[in-house]
Amino acid sequence: MLAIIGGSGLTQLSNLDVTRRLAVRTPYGEPSGALTFGRIAGADVIFLARHGYGHTIPPHEVNYRANIWALAEQKVEGVISVASVGGIRADMRPGAIAVPHQILDYTWGRKNTFFEGGGQPVTHIDFTEPYSAKLRRRILDAARACGEAASKDAIYAASQGPRLETAAEIDRLERDGADVVGMTGMPEAALAREADLEYATIAVVANFAAGRGDSLHSVRMQDIEQVLQQSLVRVRRIIEQLVSNT
Repeated sequence: MLAIIGGSGLTQLSNLDVTRRLAVRTPYGEPSGALTFGRIAGADVIFLARHGYGHTIPPHEVNYRANIWALAEQKVEGVISVASVGGIRADMRPGAIAVPHQILDYTWGRKNTFFEGGGQPVTHIDFTEPYSAKLRRRILDAARACGEAASKDAIYAASQGPRLETAAEIDRLERDGADVVGMTGMPEAALAREADLEYATIAVVANFAAGRGDSLHSVRMQDIEQVLQQSLVRVRRIIEQLVSNT
């Protein structure tokens, strides 16, 4: 059974036939919301809205540890993260979909490990390849099977938020090698690795990053919702194709 964590614009899955909801308490506090169990294309899945089902939790206040712990407790085989991002690389235009292969972490002050506190062993996870190659391949195969274009590589820069970045910060991220920028990629990916969960991201480019394209002088916030809604129809199609092959 796969789990899907929905980001901005994806607080629910319209193609999910809901069977039940489960409120979970964890040693790390409460997750972003109840776990929603259901079926897509006949396959069992769990859905969780990262920002809450009313989109009320900003990126820096998401309880990433509780979210990942709650999903791991349900013995899911993997987690697909759906995230909206800003496009830095020239081909990462609004509406583009990418399956990132690397992460740059610029977040700070977030609870980013399960291995802390008295009695916990000192643990260093291998994070050379932060995303599951197997799950990334399944996503890309599903996209190809349903005729949806998805970039097979992108370096995701995780910024702190909740504000958007300055043009100079995006210039720095580009020099560092980033292709897209979002606010929720970390510590979610690292926690999934600590929990021994297969994890991969479907990144939806909602807008040009600051100083790029039509965001040269300001980010057109009024356009983001429309771009997301159009793009997330395609994401749902990819997910449906993926789980139908499970």
